[in-house]
Amino acid sequence: MPVPHKASHPIKIYAIMNKYIVGLDIGTTKIACFIGERAEKDKIRIVGFGKTESVGVERGIVRNIRSTADSIRRAVADASEMAKYDVDEVYVGIAGQHIKSRSNQGSVMIPQDHRLIEKSDVDRLIEDQYRIMLEPGEEIIHVFPQNYIVDNDMLDSDIDPVGVAGKCLVANFHIVTGNTANVRNIRDAVAEAGLRIKGVVLEPIASAYAVLDAGDKAAGVALVDIGGGTTDIAIFQDGIIRHTSVLPLAGNVITNDIRDNCKILKHQAESLKTKFGSCLPSNVNQDDIIAIPGIRNQEPREIYVKTLATIINARMRMILEQVQYEIQSSGFERQLIAGVVLTGGGARLKHIKEYSELITGIDSRIGMPDEHLDLQGSTAFEDLSHPMYATGIGLVIYGIQEAEARAREEADMAHSAKAKAEPEPEPEPEPEPEDEHADKKKAKAEKAKRKSLSADARSFSKSITEWLTRNFTEDGLNE
Repeated sequence: MPVPHKASHPIKIYAIMNKYIVGLDIGTTKIACFIGERAEKDKIRIVGFGKTESVGVERGIVRNIRSTADSIRRAVADASEMAKYDVDEVYVGIAGQHIKSRSNQGSVMIPQDHRLIEKSDVDRLIEDQYRIMLEPGEEIIHVFPQNYIVDNDMLDSDIDPVGVAGKCLVANFHIVTGNTANVRNIRDAVAEAGLRIKGVVLEPIASAYAVLDAGDKAAGVALVDIGGGTTDIAIFQDGIIRHTSVLPLAGNVITNDIRDNCKILKHQAESLKTKFGSCLPSNVNQDDIIAIPGIRNQEPREIYVKTLATIINARMRMILEQVQYEIQSSGFERQLIAGVVLTGGGARLKHIKEYSELITGIDSRIGMPDEHLDLQGSTAFEDLSHPMYATGIGLVIYGIQEAEARAREEADMAHSAKAKAEPEPEPEPEPEPEDEHADKKKAKAEKAKRKSLSADARSFSKSITEWLTRNFTEDGLNE
């Protein structure tokens, strides 16, 4: 799905065809469905929510289509019942280690009948990127323009190419691709659940809609979404997405480390991580102990909180070091004025903000997905501010903004068509300028004409008189 260039029109909310937009987050640990609508003051209102355990998904990749479809049905049914709305199409997130990105440059010539670059020229350039050569088994998910060049002159990032005079338009692009089989598995699982896909969105892009604002993206920011199966990274600068990456390490790996080292069940390890876990062993009391119930008749197992923090610290260091490497590789490390924003379920670990700053050397904060929400008008079902809901809420925001952009474009096209259909009023003929000399000449000519006619009449009368004198006598006509 092409991503439009920067718009030059003022911000305005347009009515969209469907009142509700549905976001479906197919994660490794959970499947969550959100139903939302546009609220007042440019906010989003969530009116329906459903969440189930994710079955058939491994590190962001759908492995078992039927099991995943069953989980999708349950989540969508719960959200649909809450919103009193029958869901038929969804925006779905995509992640996984198969996600890749690349750079490409494209160009188009501007038609001779275009005095200025038009939107159709920019759209044609973007659409051309979907036809570039890829490795076998890959397909394009997103195309992000980075900058535009008109007749060898690069435009500033805040200048819209539409309306610029030129004959050749060139652009550099950041292109996100995914494995065709994995993308098809997502589509098949959603179709198996009886739904249509309105759009497929890279999960860190969706999360960015929920936890970042225009100021963050303009200043430069690295979004780090620590989920269950993957850690997703998206870097913005000058309001443009510059770099994307998906790491195959996240919260589930930490849970497995706790399970294996402490010899406990997986659900017990997950509970320990979320309730007592910390990224910094130095910040916990080394004498605190947690008692874990034993299996059947076994004695309770005691675990030191500092031991738990040490296990988490080791794995989280590995994840954050890879995040740091991706930031450095992007080339924007020194341009992240807004720092690192941590979100996703893993962002709720204690002291993760401090540990991120220690490893990356960049100011960090926790991104909460309630920034753009109308919390008072939203259905009170759960804590919407939890970072693990960033992707699902972001999908709703993405869908609403896309629908409004489409409605705005249709309104502009209708206005242009109406303007072309109405004939322009013909200008009234201008009165000929008065010429005094011409008027005098015309009057003189008319006077001469009258004088000539008068002379002719006198001459004719004289001739008649002479003829009568010659030919008539008192007795009548002469023989």
